Amino acid sequence: MNYSEDVNRQYHIQVQKGEVGKYVILPGDPKRCAKIAKYFDDAVLVADSREYVTYTGYLDGVKVSVTSTGIGGPSASIAMEELVKSGADTFIRVGTCGGMQLDVKSGDLVIATGAIRMEGTSREYAPIEFPAVADIGITNALITSAKEMGKEFHTGVVQCKDAFYGQHAPESMPVSYELLSKWEAWKRLGCLASEMESAALFIVASTLRVRVGSVFLVVANQEREREGLDNPVIHDTDMAIRTAIEALRKLIKEDQEGGK
Repeated sequence: MNYSEDVNRQYHIQVQKGEVGKYVILPGDPKRCAKIAKYFDDAVLVADSREYVTYTGYLDGVKVSVTSTGIGGPSASIAMEELVKSGADTFIRVGTCGGMQLDVKSGDLVIATGAIRMEGTSREYAPIEFPAVADIGITNALITSAKEMGKEFHTGVVQCKDAFYGQHAPESMPVSYELLSKWEAWKRLGCLASEMESAALFIVASTLRVRVGSVFLVVANQEREREGLDNPVIHDTDMAIRTAIEALRKLIKEDQEGGK
């Protein structure tokens, strides 16, 4: 069902086939799209609808796009569903996260290999036993790009939730007993950071048989703050963006060499 006034356009993101590339970067913040599009050649604004802003341009002569997803799994899943219908099949989520391990410091990058499904969207796609994992090719491209740029980065599992304030003020919640005990479990299991979209995106990608990976800027680390360790708040996402851009270049080259 398409409720758009223009049936050729996807209802929420207002994009039609041919307007986006096969490769798409997915930030959460709509305001971040123009910043990312500056790394493209000949970028143009394609659509601006609700939380979904889309620019399309070129990297190494290949059409690429950036579409914002808003906050959380529900809106991120809508973006991916409608972008796939519009011709995209390779995605890199670029966002922010909060560190959980003490060595995951403000300003570092986190490249997610998998995500804890402590959110609701993915449960409407797959049984909870099915793991939320990133595409290995995209993950390797992100790792190589981060290494080449000499950026401090971490790879591993991230935690995804629906309630931002459930993480930052768990004691105030009626289910504090669950939030606090699970947070301790995630830490003991080596979970690197907390964010809000990857679990849904990884599961939707598995459902649709497309590729997705994630790279995040660590804004701060509440565990470091709790321990009295240095914990500045960092908002500059440029290094995460550059890592994603370089990873896309590698994926484009690999796909061309592989005849994809």
